[in-house]
Amino acid sequence: MAGAWRPEVVARLAQIVGAEQVLTAPEDLYVYGYDGTAMLHHAPRAVVDITDTAQIAPVVRLAGELGFKLIPRGAGSGLSGGSVPVDDAVIMVLTRLNRILEIDEANLTAMVEPGVITEVLHAAVEARGLFYPPDPGSGKISTLGGNIAENSGGLRGLKYGLTKDYVMGLEVVLPNGETIWSGNKCVKDAAGYDLKHVFIGSEGTLGIFTKALLKLIPRPAAKRTMVAYFDSMRAAAEAVSAIIAARVIPATLEFLDQVTMQCVEDYAKLGLRTNYGALLLIEVDGHAQQVADEAATVTQVCEACGAREFALAADPAEALRMAAARRVAFTALARVRPTTILEDATVPRSKLPEMIDVIEAAAARHRLWIGTFGHAGDGNLHPTILTDERDTDEIARVELAFTDIFEGALALGGTISGEHGTGTVKMPFLARQYDDPTLTMMRTLKAMLDPNEILNPGKVLQPGRRFGERTAVEIEQILGAPA
Repeated sequence: MAGAWRPEVVARLAQIVGAEQVLTAPEDLYVYGYDGTAMLHHAPRAVVDITDTAQIAPVVRLAGELGFKLIPRGAGSGLSGGSVPVDDAVIMVLTRLNRILEIDEANLTAMVEPGVITEVLHAAVEARGLFYPPDPGSGKISTLGGNIAENSGGLRGLKYGLTKDYVMGLEVVLPNGETIWSGNKCVKDAAGYDLKHVFIGSEGTLGIFTKALLKLIPRPAAKRTMVAYFDSMRAAAEAVSAIIAARVIPATLEFLDQVTMQCVEDYAKLGLRTNYGALLLIEVDGHAQQVADEAATVTQVCEACGAREFALAADPAEALRMAAARRVAFTALARVRPTTILEDATVPRSKLPEMIDVIEAAAARHRLWIGTFGHAGDGNLHPTILTDERDTDEIARVELAFTDIFEGALALGGTISGEHGTGTVKMPFLARQYDDPTLTMMRTLKAMLDPNEILNPGKVLQPGRRFGERTAVEIEQILGAPA
């Protein structure tokens, strides 16, 4: 029944934001129990739809007063369970805070609210000859606040970096309801602690963003898009290392394995050569002569590394068609089986061939269908397991496979997440990446800022819910195999 959960909370929230902006009916709440992560759902107790940044601090203070939990949420496109509610939680939806407050061409900055869609900012600044490089795969729907909370990467990360490299300032509501500002439009600023970087990538656990000052750069004058096919993923990975060694840093250097290519071709009919083992999508940008020179170098390198076919886009339309192969990879894979679990283990790019071997060995050992694609240039792989969550035996093997993959990434000097964050699903693996003093520092920071666990509790530093939740020994026992 609407309003049945803690009527005093619902009534006080309505006083702050208006009764029509507080949802409590089960049919309204159900959808907010999901984000983009497979196999996770937990409906909130209520949803508060924020329409003005001035409402955020009073809602946070109310949470502290009445003792309920707050989960900040943008578009819900996250892939680590970061915006999935916990018990007795209220979802704070920020998508209506979607104004671009300023584009400052003299200082190359943009001031935005957290609910601005990533592609909306891209279009707005590119119309003025400017460029905001962060380019997450979910950019058509993801919000800039969510990008900052997850420190999102994307297809242009190799050359241009991650979201954190473009945040010059943040306005943040703390768990006690106070508001702080860190940063400014100055290119140089060495005054005090750089607090904004404490909150970037904090996944809604330390504060709620109300404004962000973002760095812009001039839009590249030219670009060329290319596709190269190789007999194997290892050959493609070796070509990636050779391109970088040739002192070319492409804007985009992406790969698809044969499983992913076949799924993409079945879905989008792009004319991909699915008889090969791997595809590299390469884009260089910059001044026209630089682009011509780098495209020539990439062509030579790929041919020297055994590319079986190589193609340069003849015009922008063909470039878009080539890029579509990577853009629709996840969508294409998700059509094949009922459950699609996408991850993002990351290694130093020089270790990419070894990491490919780890993933292929995990697929064979645990008898699973894994399609792999990702950001080859920065070592960020997206092994994607095509499965069925109703098959408990297979899901147990999925857990084992991801354990192998994450352990393999760490053994190669990598990380359990390049851009999706820790959320709930990777918490069990965080202790394998960091030592006790480092984890203690993280917990101390959370406890200092949020002693009452108001903001997004049970994320990043608490026990997990999904794969990795059980030990490898327990899973082997489930499968009936010797531990």
